[in-house]
Order: sequence, then structure tokens, then C-alpha cells
Amino acid sequence: MSLFQKFTFCVFFYCAFAFPACAQQIVLNAVGDIMLAGSGAGTFARMGYDYPFAATRHELKAADINVGNLEAPITEKGSEFIGKRFRFKTSPNASAALKRAGFSVLTLANNHMMDFGAIGLQETLRQLDSENILYTGAGDNLASARKPALLSLKNNKIAFLAYSLTLPGEFYAKSHQAGTAPGFASHYREDIMKAKSDADYVVVSFHWGEERSTKPKAYQVQAAHRAIDAGADLVIGHHPHVLQGIERYKKGIILYSLGNFAFGSMSSGSDTSIIARIIFDRGIREVELIPLNVLNAEVRFQPKIARGRRGMDVIRHMSLLSAQLGTVIGTDGKRYLVKMERNE
Repeated sequence: MSLFQKFTFCVFFYCAFAFPACAQQIVLNAVGDIMLAGSGAGTFARMGYDYPFAATRHELKAADINVGNLEAPITEKGSEFIGKRFRFKTSPNASAALKRAGFSVLTLANNHMMDFGAIGLQETLRQLDSENILYTGAGDNLASARKPALLSLKNNKIAFLAYSLTLPGEFYAKSHQAGTAPGFASHYREDIMKAKSDADYVVVSFHWGEERSTKPKAYQVQAAHRAIDAGADLVIGHHPHVLQGIERYKKGIILYSLGNFAFGSMSSGSDTSIIARIIFDRGIREVELIPLNVLNAEVRFQPKIARGRRGMDVIRHMSLLSAQLGTVIGTDGKRYLVKMERNE
């Protein structure tokens, strides 16, 4: 029997190993890269910045927390960095739309957040502050870039940290220079251990890997394992613009790449993504995968839920990628789930 046949016929009798419902459970949606500019700029300006989230709004609203990687500064100011090919900035109108879509936390540690320099970053932070959207991974100096976003919910505290392992190195924050949090092991291990001492759950985002590669690099695996060893519960990856697999490591979950979410590019290679819905309840209780069509030639910069055969194809692809990491994905008949064991 092929792996896909096993996947197709694999039905997890979820109630057999799930915890009883808990009033304190926290539901988190993690999505891929958000870049409301580029080739989609004209569509966003014409249709409005609520438009890219319209088809997924119901799923986003179903969670207590939505977290995504903001891959462009929200600014009309700043000096453009010309040392690389692609540079982006997003209209200030996007900040209120992100809030209305339900985003609680945005990670800023990536290779575009400094495309319009320190002024562009400062304006981004001001815009997010004005909408009460938490953020982490960039700041006016290294200490602020490494500062966690802290969210208290249902008698639990969740800490979010974000780091960039991508070039250009000029974007990295220094002690007296604005920028992104560099993903140095000495930094993230210290930050995670400190956050874990005060938080119930720690979520860490890494901007890493090779664009268009569906397989994580060895350094991604090493960084993810180190993060969980230091106390992280969930590791979320971005940057490849395509899906990479899921790994269960110790008591943690690693989402090596979620691909693109609402992303203003016409690239035909970035066509599928997922919303990863994680339930925290005395550890990670459940990981549900919601398949997405993000092929902008079809969806016109508005991610849509992939249903029927198309959705199964996305999950089959994710299942094959995750099997290489020792992870099984199946269904309870209605939803696609990562096979979990009870956390004692």
C-alpha cells in the first residue's frame, strides 16, 4: 500500500486519545507570509485591504489568537534599501485591516522588514501599536528586537519570539541600531529560557531556509530542536514561500514552513499553503491543518480554503513532506490532523 493510500484510509479515532474538553484551552491559528504589496498592490488599493482576508475570515475568527509573518513594513516613509532586488512597503491602510481580520501577533524578523530603513520600521511599529497588534522580532535596538510579545488569555500567558536567519545582514539589529532579531543560537536559547520561566507557552518564529525548497536545511532542524530543548512549545517557519513538513520533536511541534498566506506575488511556484490550528491545553493537544489555495493567478491575492479533491491534494503533499520527518497526518472524517500522543 502506498503512503497516500495509507493516508487516504487512515482515520484517527480522535476521541480515543484526546483530552476531555477544557475551558482553558487556547486556539491559535498560524499562517504563512503576509505581504500586501508587490504585484498585488493595485488590487489591494482598488479592493481595499480587507479583501485579501475575506475568504478566510471565518477560519481566522474561529481562533483565540492569529499569528503571521508580516513580510513588508507598513509605511509611506523611509529610505529604500537598494542592496537587493526586491523591496516592499505596505500602505498604512493595511494595519486596521490586519486587526479586523483577527491578527493578534505579527512577527517582524525577516528579510524585508528593513526595506525602508529604521524610519520605515518605526512607522510600522507605530501603526501596529495604534491597532493594539502585538509584535516581536524587530525594534529600535537589539534588546527591543529580542523582546517577546506577551499575551495573557484564559489564565495563561503565551510568549512569542521571532528571529531572522536570512540576509541581508545589514538588517540585523545591534545594541544601538534598529533592525531585526538575528537568529543566533546564543540569543534565542537565552530568550526562550527567560520567556519560559514566566510564560505557560512559548511560540518561536524563524525566518529561514531556501526559497522554493520543500525540504528543511540541516541548520533549520538544528535551530528548531535547540529552540524546543530551551523550552519552546511551538516553532513556526517562514521564508521558503512553499510548504515544508511538520515534525513532532519531544513535546513540541515544528512547522518548518507554512508557505505564503496573503502575498502580493504572481509566482506560480507558491500555490498551496495551510492554516495550522493549534490547541494548547496542558501542552499541545491538537494540530489541525486547513488547506489553502494561494495561487494568485486563480485567487487574485485572496487566499481561499481548498476543498474537496483540491484540499486532499494539499494535505497529501503535506503528508508526504511530513512523513520524511516521522510525522503522520490523517483525518477524523471531517478535519485533517497531525497524529498526536497524549501529553502526560
